[in-house]
Amino acid sequence: MIRHFSLLILLLLTFNVHAINLNSVTGFGVDTTAGLGGEVIKVTSLAAAGPGSLRAALNQSGKRVVVFEVGGIINLAGTNIDIVEPFLTLAGETAPEPGITLIRGGLSVRTHDVRISHIAVRPGTNDMQALSGWEPDGIGVSRAQARNVHVDHVSTSWAVDENMSASGERYEGPEATSGRVTFSNSIIAEALDYATHKKGKHSKGILIHDYVQEVAVVGNLFAHNDRRNPYFKAHATGVVVNNLMYNLGNAAVQLGYIAHEWVGHKFKPGNPKVAVVGNELRYGRDTYSDLALVSYQGDVYLSDNQVLNLTGGEMAQVQGDIHFLDKAPVWPTGLQPISLSDVYEHVLHNAGARPWARNDVDRRIVASLRNKSGRIIDSQEAVGGYPNYSPTYRALLVPKDPRDIADWLQSFIPVEYR
Repeated sequence: MIRHFSLLILLLLTFNVHAINLNSVTGFGVDTTAGLGGEVIKVTSLAAAGPGSLRAALNQSGKRVVVFEVGGIINLAGTNIDIVEPFLTLAGETAPEPGITLIRGGLSVRTHDVRISHIAVRPGTNDMQALSGWEPDGIGVSRAQARNVHVDHVSTSWAVDENMSASGERYEGPEATSGRVTFSNSIIAEALDYATHKKGKHSKGILIHDYVQEVAVVGNLFAHNDRRNPYFKAHATGVVVNNLMYNLGNAAVQLGYIAHEWVGHKFKPGNPKVAVVGNELRYGRDTYSDLALVSYQGDVYLSDNQVLNLTGGEMAQVQGDIHFLDKAPVWPTGLQPISLSDVYEHVLHNAGARPWARNDVDRRIVASLRNKSGRIIDSQEAVGGYPNYSPTYRALLVPKDPRDIADWLQSFIPVEYR
């Protein structure tokens, strides 16, 4: 009996090593095994719903790894996909070229232990009129159950609310909202400005809502978003590390809250607390003339950052009612920032859904940095409209042993991008 128990422990440890090796990013919640060890579910259809679709795979319960035998466009036709069943690994790297792109809708993660990687999400205006109230996020993480969520190597653009977000019931304290979330190695770009949001102008990168705790924003490319790159609101905590930011309009890293939103609630607002380390902000044609890296109101630890204007001159890093901290208020165990001097090339090389074979949208966005071009846009039509890739298919031979799945998933990614 003891021998059998020891063998079981050894097998579990072996599995966990494989699971952790799958993810080279250090952040909050990234140590989750997500769906590894569970059923492997194949997506075989690009339909928005029905047998073999992504929606059907995500709606299944239990530990599961979702893989793709098909590549191309999934048109959500104005209906987001809600992920409500926990223990999910969504492995877009398994799709044949051109990979998987969701259009006319987004993903909403409302549960725990989820990893999403190597897909593109481009909601766009969905042919709706300006101010109509069509307001999708690209990828949103929300509600109290949404913890240990890792969004890695994705591309989000043309969202109407935010390209990405972490939120929930924000007036009941940190236990009532999402937390332990990492957004890493992604392209977060071209959030639509004057589009279909009922508030009007609303080009936003990432929102970290009130009371959301322990969010890591690491190694991403923010480009052509007006504000929230990212925005940490009242009592939120996290880190912003090794991101490259270009042609942001009126705000890069925002800290603060809206006082009147708290009137009548049992808790009072307080400053967000954030570490901002190793980030580079470069001005573009839409950038406010004195844009700082960190602005408004909050507590911040700053180290090894840089702000460059259109002529390459250095600009102020801070503006507003900012309280400086002597050390990081929170920090993911093991996170080692790369040097600021390496951030530009590292992010341009590594970020996005499929950096080894970028689609035309991501190639254009990355080229806009090197060419010092690009603008904040109101519609996807300003940059060529929704993509229209021909469907592709490839049969997958899935390993029989669940302990081999992590290494198998890695095999779809070129070594230099793992």
